[in-house]
Amino acid sequence: MSRPLHRGVSGGRIAESSHYSWDSQMKDKTEKEDVYKNRSSPCPSPDHKPLSLRFLFNLIFGDNSCPKSGLSESGFGSDPFNMGTSRSRHNLTTLFLKFSLVLIVVLALSGSLWWTITISTSSRGHIVRGYRRLQEQLISDLADIGEFSLGQGRLKEVEYCSVEFENYVPCFNISENLALGYSDGKEYERHCEHESKQSCLVLPPRNYRVPLRWPTGRDVIWSSNVKITAQEVLSSGSLTKRMMMLEEDQISFRSDSLMFDGVEDYSHQIAEMIGLRNESNFLQAGVRTILDIGCGYGSFGAHLFSKQLMTMCIANYETSGSQVQLNLERGLPAMIGSFTSKQLPYPSLSFDMLHCARCGIDWDQKDGIFLVEVDRVLKPGGYFVWTSPVTNAHMSIRNKEYQKKWKFVLNFAENLCWEMLSQQDETVVWKKTSKRSCYASRKSGSGPPICSKGHDIETPYYGPLQSCIAGTHSRRWIPIEARMTWPSRAHVNLTELIIHGVPSEDFAEDSLNWNSAVRNYWSLLSPQIFSDHPKRPGDEDPSPPFNMLRNVLDMNARFGGFNSALLEAGKSVWVMNVVPTSGPNYLPLILDRGFVGVLHDWCEAFPTYPRTYDIVNAEGLLSLEISQQRRCNMLDLFTEIDRLLRPEGWVVFRDTAPLIESARAIAARLKWDARVVEIESNSDERLLICQKPFFKRLQKTPIHLSSLHGIFSVFMKPHPSDLQAACMQFHPGNSTIGLDRQSFGLDRYSLVSECNNCRRRVFGGDC
Repeated sequence: MSRPLHRGVSGGRIAESSHYSWDSQMKDKTEKEDVYKNRSSPCPSPDHKPLSLRFLFNLIFGDNSCPKSGLSESGFGSDPFNMGTSRSRHNLTTLFLKFSLVLIVVLALSGSLWWTITISTSSRGHIVRGYRRLQEQLISDLADIGEFSLGQGRLKEVEYCSVEFENYVPCFNISENLALGYSDGKEYERHCEHESKQSCLVLPPRNYRVPLRWPTGRDVIWSSNVKITAQEVLSSGSLTKRMMMLEEDQISFRSDSLMFDGVEDYSHQIAEMIGLRNESNFLQAGVRTILDIGCGYGSFGAHLFSKQLMTMCIANYETSGSQVQLNLERGLPAMIGSFTSKQLPYPSLSFDMLHCARCGIDWDQKDGIFLVEVDRVLKPGGYFVWTSPVTNAHMSIRNKEYQKKWKFVLNFAENLCWEMLSQQDETVVWKKTSKRSCYASRKSGSGPPICSKGHDIETPYYGPLQSCIAGTHSRRWIPIEARMTWPSRAHVNLTELIIHGVPSEDFAEDSLNWNSAVRNYWSLLSPQIFSDHPKRPGDEDPSPPFNMLRNVLDMNARFGGFNSALLEAGKSVWVMNVVPTSGPNYLPLILDRGFVGVLHDWCEAFPTYPRTYDIVNAEGLLSLEISQQRRCNMLDLFTEIDRLLRPEGWVVFRDTAPLIESARAIAARLKWDARVVEIESNSDERLLICQKPFFKRLQKTPIHLSSLHGIFSVFMKPHPSDLQAACMQFHPGNSTIGLDRQSFGLDRYSLVSECNNCRRRVFGGDC
């Protein structure tokens, strides 16, 4: 094999290749001379150089330490650095280029070192922290990618939380907040900055039962589904809390209760104080959305719901006997919220009425800053209703403390440009001014000032309470009397779209798409969707009833189109419209349409209790969240959805095909039943329909053959009594859910649903 030609080899080697035609004697002589030259030369050839650092250096920069000479055909030695030859010019050019490259590298390193030295200590700290965050996110993403690459069958399932997490609400850890130094009511507030993520699935209580369907579930709930004791029920003293009757395993709020007439009379009284004939005329007065502060157990909002009024309950976090949990269990809008030191996550000018019936807030505290927050979220011309012993004239005369509080609130409300419409017994009604000019007509130095345009943030996200009047710079300053009444209010006109900066074409397209999507989604929420058994010819899946769902969470609500489409389809639902902080803020538009909603960061826990919603809609949420540099991963988001979802609840994702496949893998880790559905009108997107199974924390008991015989008899002949008896072998206390025709009206849909639930728990399949 011929050897490659190297620079710097001896001239004898070149001569050997040039005179290969000589006779054999001359060839032997030449080879001997080559050996002699190699032994006697002070600079060995490349074939004999030792492997050293000097050798590597010579390979890079060339070996010029030894004189190189070659023999020309005339026998004279030639100088390799002679400028007259092409080889010399090539060597000089190469050497110059190498030197230039070294000079550029040295200059670049010097400049980088100088720039690094000039960075301040604080800047270096930010860069280091940012670099560490990028490293942590990269490791997390690589771990997720590694898990996805293993395939769905090899993904590790998420473990269940321990029993103390049954009613776990992240960001509301009172003991931890006290240890961190929070006091004066701040320990009950939301603190997510110190919260450690719990990557586990929250199981329901041992005796948990699927809530009854609306409207039965509004008046009767299972006592085992909420964390409340009989003593807390019996000792409740406020107007709305006295509406409960504790039975053996239920809490009843039935409308035929004697105390229900008190709520109806109370609502009628408020309407008359406003100047209306009765509460049925609230809509004509421009009242549609009501914020009920410290709502008790929701009887006020439940009654007004029959008048097409939407009442949102907010109350402090409570470890037991929670007002929010009771309202949500009844199918009424509610969320955890506090007035202590932070603004509510609602835009300015959001609600038509604020209601406080013995809500426990001292409105005279902190120089009236709580009343300023009420004024911020109240629409122009809106009403503030306060029921308290403090407002009772007879009580105030005998109680000097009450008299002092009442006098402060009365004067402060006047400085807020509120007009007191009426006072009866313990109830007072104020009306917020509809004219911005009222604030300029106040006496100098009286009342809180107007917020500057820079501080008048339309939708703050848990910002500190402000002592200035907000909303006066907003283009949404429209009195409630001048707005369209419900239900026309849900259909926004062109003028309002311009105010919100929404193109009319986008709004119309969004509404059209959701009207079509709701019809398709509802047909997919069938208990037979996960059945592997083929349907019989001519047999169709039973259509889900209109009241199958009640509490709906839209995680990326945009314009509120999903909410509007559900109402137009006649579904008996209410929707919590969530606008992510990572996307465009259309929450003011949603609230102006007469819906309820909130601003939220989905890297944090949602302010509600576990097992809250029947269905969660997440259209485009995965794309929105993954496009941002987030501090959480997809698994964190899915475990939070699982916490919010009721057993046997549904999740609907619509997103790009790759993200749907990733979501399907995570759904398997959470033990959800899942199916991907293709979208005919869009080949790039997919639907992922998931259902959360009903897993219960049960004692370990042996399964007898008689129980299995009962199960098999159910699938052979699904009679309600047999089904009830068989399922009871595995789930004591579940006998009355949808199985009693006389009490709950067992239809074909309910029978198939219960049959599938029973079989899925035992055999992992469907009927």
